[in-house]
This record gives sequence, C-alpha cells and structure tokens, in this order.
Amino acid sequence: MTYTGSFNTQKKQKPALWLWIPRLIVGTLFIFSGLIKANDPLGFGYKLQEYFHVFGLNFLNDYAHWIAIALCALEIILGALLILGIAGRKVAWGLLLLIIFFTFLTFYSAFFEVVKSCGCFGDAIPLTPWESFIKDIVLLILIIPIFIYRDRIKPFIKSLFTRNLLTLFIIIASFGIGIYTLYFLPFVDFLPYKEGNNLVELRKIPEGAEPDVYEHIYQLKNKTTGEIKKVTDKEYLGEKLWEDENLEVIGDPESKLIKKGFELPIPDLIITDIEGTDRTEEVISNPYFNFIVVSRDLTKLSPFDFKALDRINTTIRELSEDYNIRAILATASSTEDVNYLNDQMDLVLETFYVDAVPLKSMVRSNPGVMLMLNGVVVKKWSQYNFPSKEELIKNYFDKMQ
Repeated sequence: MTYTGSFNTQKKQKPALWLWIPRLIVGTLFIFSGLIKANDPLGFGYKLQEYFHVFGLNFLNDYAHWIAIALCALEIILGALLILGIAGRKVAWGLLLLIIFFTFLTFYSAFFEVVKSCGCFGDAIPLTPWESFIKDIVLLILIIPIFIYRDRIKPFIKSLFTRNLLTLFIIIASFGIGIYTLYFLPFVDFLPYKEGNNLVELRKIPEGAEPDVYEHIYQLKNKTTGEIKKVTDKEYLGEKLWEDENLEVIGDPESKLIKKGFELPIPDLIITDIEGTDRTEEVISNPYFNFIVVSRDLTKLSPFDFKALDRINTTIRELSEDYNIRAILATASSTEDVNYLNDQMDLVLETFYVDAVPLKSMVRSNPGVMLMLNGVVVKKWSQYNFPSKEELIKNYFDKMQ
C-alpha cells in the first residue's frame, strides 16, 4: 500500500513538472514580445493599421495605438501569470485564443504577401511573415499541452491576498509601460534616428558595399513550334540565344532577388522646401544646433498638441535671440495647413516637407522634437517632455561653448 501510494503521487506530479518546460518558454516569450512592443506602442500601432487596411477595418486607425497598448499588456499579463501559475484555466484559454489569432494573421500575411513584417518583436528583431508564422506554430505546439493540462497549473504562492495583489501589480505595470512610452517616447530606440546616430553617414553607401543581386528570367517563344520556355539571363547571354532568329522574347524579363546586398539604414529621407527643392543635406548636416520639429499631420493635432507646439515654437524663438540655431518644421501636411498654423502661432520655424514614413521614424510623437548638431542626433523629446529654455541652455548650449 505504501509503495502504491508513492507511485501514484509521482504519477500525479510528473505531468505538472513536465509542464514547467513549455510554461517557462511560452511565458518568457510572451513577456519578451509584449515588452518589446510596449516599448514602442506607436510603432506597433502603425503595424496594426496595415492589418486594418488589409481587412477593411480602417475605422480603427485612430485607436490603433490604444489597441496596441492593450495587446502588449495582454501578452505580458498572460506570460507572467502563466509562469506564476495564477488563474491557470483562464490563462490557458487566453494563450490558446491569442496564438490562434496571431497564427492566422502571420499565415495570411505570408501567403498573400500583404504585410512585409509582422511586428511581433517590434523594430528590435524584424521578422518576415514566414518566420513569424513558423514562430507562432512552435508556440502553438507548446501551448497545446498547457491547454490540455490547464487544470494542473497551480500557483506556487499560497496566499490568495498576495496572488491578487501581485496580479493587480502586473496588470497596472503592463498597461503603464505602454502608456508611458506612448507619451514620453520609447525607453530604447531601435530606429536609425536614435540619439547618437549620424544621419549624414547613415545615408551614405560605404565603399565596397555589395548591391542586391538579381536574376532576370526571359520567356522565349519558338516561332516554328510555338513552344515557350523560360531561361535565366546567364543562359540567355551565355548561350547567345539572342542570335537565334527563331526565338522571340515575350514581354519584359522577370526580376528575382537572389542575394540581398547592403541596405541603407535611412534610404527614404528627402527634405524639400515649398518649391520642391531637395534640401536634405543642408538641413541634417548643419554645423550649429538644429531643432527639427516633427509633425507629420497637422490636422491630427488636438488642442493640447496645438498648445504644446506653440510652447515649443515660443521656446525656440527665445533661444534664437541669444544663440546661433536653426529650427525647422518637418511635416507631410499641405501648404494650406502650414499657412493656417503659421497664422495661429507666428511660426519661427522654417517649413520643410517630408514623406510621412520617415517622419514616423524620426520621433514617435506628433509633434515631437529632434535636436541635431553636425548631423548627429543629440536628443529627442515628445511634446510632453520638451524642456524649458533654461534647461536647454544648461544641459546643451552651455556645455558646447
């Protein structure tokens, strides 16, 4: 009887111990994924807008960043509670439903080639849709036993009060991280416009860099037999097929990427004036302190944003009276919107036009400010933490004298 009881005890404990492996892997990955995206909820929101467009849900675009914060928080909460063993049944259901949803999205993106990067780990670890789909399949395989044995997931914290208090802290912290970074910029910037980067150098192709390698495929039709065959450019040129008068090239050759070459970190930054003249190098290589105030869409400014932009404009005007600085407004808005803004607050900022895509990467804020010197990004601020004139002088201008 004693031996049998020991055997039964071991049999009951073994599945629970075995569950620790997928619990730790899944829990850690969910926490990591949630934290990486919560570090930049605005960037994740942009990615969600791509999915909204694909599925005809554009009415959700204005709420994308809040949906992003909620999804990031849900990942962190589920991952943390899974490891702690709290609310095992509910967590298992949540994990299963969430991974099925993510797996569907990544498969749809990969198969129909509608979204080039899933944003699973933000800009920190870019994954292709197929890589993301494989990752989700692995997670699904790990989550299935967690779901099957969900009744055996028990909390190792015995006190109900302590568990509830810890759960409340996890929920508040998970939402708090995303809300904080939404208003005060990411803790860690993974984009090419991050502080310390030289934008002039990031727009140059280094000597010896290898370009993309493409293979060109020709469709050839035999005029006599009507047979159509495909050949590569190497075959076409190597076998001198162009000399065969019986062969006819149909349409344009198809290009296929064989080897990815060097890719510029900043390939799409073009700053133009109102006349369309390219002023990019002039602006970013300015040897003096250069304030670049970013507002990709002036029509999206709330009354609070408008007041913040006015405060930024006033602070820069006061600085310009004592220091040799340049300040520009970089926007993708229309000239009419810029003129209206100028009438309202008498802009000291020179207006330049930039595509919305690089503006989204410059500063994750609308408006936001980037301080540059000799092509280097010195500091970035959102509209909520842009410093006063005195702080700017103390922390930057006086130090450079």
